[in-house]
Amino acid sequence: MSQNQVNTRQQQILDRMALYGEVKLAELKETFDVAEMTLRRDLEKLEQMGLLKRTFGGAILFGKDIALLERTGVLIEEKMKIGLQAVQLIQPGDSIFIDGGSTTLQIAKCLRPNMNITVVTNALNVAAELQGKQISTIVVGGILLEQTSTLVGPLACDSLMKMAFDRVFIGTTGATIRHGFSNSNMHEAEIKRLAIEQAAEVNVVMDHTKFGMKDLFSFASLISVNRIITDRLPEQELTQAFKDAAVEIVISQ
Repeated sequence: MSQNQVNTRQQQILDRMALYGEVKLAELKETFDVAEMTLRRDLEKLEQMGLLKRTFGGAILFGKDIALLERTGVLIEEKMKIGLQAVQLIQPGDSIFIDGGSTTLQIAKCLRPNMNITVVTNALNVAAELQGKQISTIVVGGILLEQTSTLVGPLACDSLMKMAFDRVFIGTTGATIRHGFSNSNMHEAEIKRLAIEQAAEVNVVMDHTKFGMKDLFSFASLISVNRIITDRLPEQELTQAFKDAAVEIVISQ
């Protein structure tokens, strides 16, 4: 079966699976306004397609091989290009914030060793990627979310409120005209919102599958963002909405 046979909700489930490695029925019920039986049928169909393995209360990826991750929407090559495009915006002496996510991780991977910048992050995998690059790195404290390797909560928020960033790079699981930019976890959404408030320039990095999608917690309106870095333009109505909100759209090369 082709992945084109999945519907929009099932694609969103796959996107979340690709990012977190697993999904829970309880979390899906909070996000999607459908019956639990409908969600169970979604997971059953995706399992039959060979895209996941159902577990008690949810589902997990079969493994971490790139071929499977690409099939489930991770879009590794596209996200690498987005990361490389984002790095070109960073200037010597910048203080930047990089939050957690599969696309923002690519920014850390693309940063050159010995860059004269300071990176602040709440993502342990971002910090690990920077280790050995001789780049000044600050990891905010907080409560560990194991699924995303991010630190959240009051300690992380207090740290961010005492900082000022030249530019921030934020990931999102969706962007719509009405709901703005959103995330499935309220604690992560809080970190994103605070980082945006402390920034002189706000960059959202996202692949094209996130356009027109929304998650439970909105963390920014369209006008709160300066720039979107993506691999493909959204449909015309959303493109016009970004233009009306003075949001620059940069397409990765």
